Amino acid sequence: MTHDLIIVGGGPAGLAAGIYGVRAGLSVVIIERAMPGGHAATTHYIENYPGFPEGVSGVELAEKMKQQALRFGVDIVGAEAKSIIKKDKSVVIRTDSRELEAPAVIVAIGTNWKKLNVPGEDELRGRGVSYCATCDGPLFRKRDVAVVGCGNSGIQEGKFLLQFVNSVTFVEFLPHVTAEKMTYDLVKDDRRATFLMNHEVVSINGQVRVESITVKDRKTGEEKKVDVSGVFVYVGLEPSSDFLKEVVELDAKGFVVVSERMETSVPGIFAAGDICSKAIRQVVTACAEGATAAINAYKYIESVK
Repeated sequence: MTHDLIIVGGGPAGLAAGIYGVRAGLSVVIIERAMPGGHAATTHYIENYPGFPEGVSGVELAEKMKQQALRFGVDIVGAEAKSIIKKDKSVVIRTDSRELEAPAVIVAIGTNWKKLNVPGEDELRGRGVSYCATCDGPLFRKRDVAVVGCGNSGIQEGKFLLQFVNSVTFVEFLPHVTAEKMTYDLVKDDRRATFLMNHEVVSINGQVRVESITVKDRKTGEEKKVDVSGVFVYVGLEPSSDFLKEVVELDAKGFVVVSERMETSVPGIFAAGDICSKAIRQVVTACAEGATAAINAYKYIESVK
């Protein structure tokens, strides 16, 4: 065994699980394919995480979580999990560079942003099409951009973009905004914000870079072009669960089915955070699930010794 507990994913759920794991006396390694913090680290501003009355940037919150995990002795390895194999009393994780084995594993790999799957999206990704306003927003200073999706993420990141751009056109498939009222109130009266409700993007247009989008009114069927230099897509999340297929039970959308103890259908394999089948995906719930998974993983490890 290389460790007592392997955690796949270094977002809030994985980092919280790591902290609770090492405090229980376990040797813990986190496998993270990108930077620790997950989607939280790409969020401009988080106002609803307890303990920060003035709010906190996603980068700062993620960094504090990472430093806390490192201080307690969590080992963080940069790699991507490729497969997971259950043995009699252990679980093996194969990455792109190594193989690790432990009595228990917590899968906290999170989600990816859903794509629109429209013409021009793949061709112009990185050339005006983005899924991270915090990462790319400053590149569109004094330009017109579109944000697709009016949930909390879309509205929050649209608010961030308004610091730099001339205007933001919000495009929402539904006839109403789904973001929390307090979040929506941040942008609804900004004269630089336009809302196209009950519309869908049917194409993203441009030769070398994004030049416009074509949107369709879902009620009338009328299509029109909107001139923009950037398109930021926030239309939901899909699980990063390909390597878990045929291993643990997944729901119809590919999210991991767990018990209240964060147990999957396979003993020794737990899951936490956005990868789980559930109704609410927030940083605070991910941390709670990470802690729950680590506590119950510790109990499981003790039971199989």
